[in-house]
Amino acid sequence: MEEEKIIQVKNLTKDYGLKRGVFDISFDIKKSEVFGFVGTNGSGKTTIIRHLMGFLKAQKGSVQILGKDAWHYAPELKKYISYIPGEIAFPDLNSGVEFLQSQAELLNLKDMNFADYLIQKLQLDPTANLKRMSKGMKQKTAIVAALMSDKPILILDEPTTGLDPLMRETFLELIMDEKKKGKTILMSSQMFDELEYCCDRVALIFNGHIVDIADIHTLQSSNIQTFKIEFTNAEDYKKFKRLSYEIIRDQKQYNQVTIRIENSQTKKLFASLSRYEVKFISEIKNNLEKHFKNILKENFEKGEKNV
Repeated sequence: MEEEKIIQVKNLTKDYGLKRGVFDISFDIKKSEVFGFVGTNGSGKTTIIRHLMGFLKAQKGSVQILGKDAWHYAPELKKYISYIPGEIAFPDLNSGVEFLQSQAELLNLKDMNFADYLIQKLQLDPTANLKRMSKGMKQKTAIVAALMSDKPILILDEPTTGLDPLMRETFLELIMDEKKKGKTILMSSQMFDELEYCCDRVALIFNGHIVDIADIHTLQSSNIQTFKIEFTNAEDYKKFKRLSYEIIRDQKQYNQVTIRIENSQTKKLFASLSRYEVKFISEIKNNLEKHFKNILKENFEKGEKNV
């Protein structure tokens, strides 16, 4: 049985001119899945999220949440969505306490125990003046406001901006807790490591296009290994190169090669190396950042510079 798709985006296009915008974007997010966007500033992440929130109307294509059009049913859909915007703007209230209380009233939220837990976890002082809060404090306040409502869908636009490394870790722990509750989560970031930590799939956005969607579980269980090998002398380096291994980087000046092999070839590789004087060998672990950089490199080498 096919898993329920909570978010469905098909051929979404918003063209601002001068190659700015998003173009022919398609993806879906299943129930209880954590889906990530990664890309540089201006790549199109926030534009896609604004369409999901019903702030923008698509020029072409469709955006649906819970089977309903995100633009036409925006007020109704917001009952099911918690949102952290990329740019935090608070109303004219004196303190974080006042803001969180006003949000609770809007949500008809009577029990503030979970909000208090989040405040403690994030080490937030909600009594501080909203306008005088640091970027990090404002971000924490926005996180509490979004998570305390316990809605089934979370849409988070670069939610760790302004957080120090320890608070980033705390936030990611909170997201993993939300994932365990069965929440459906979309989160954008420029940080590969945090997306790899909590996401099931991650889309690479580049120049308004989705270049690739990586399955994190498949990536982490890959049967491909990469090794960097340096030989003591040039003769052994040259002899090894004559073997049938796939060389993905060759540094003649160091008598060094980087090869890619299947796991089943590991025993054969070390048997081959026993015949040579090896200065060092190290395994290069595959990760999301390397995967996407390889994808972009391959596209540029093919001349697909408009991707």
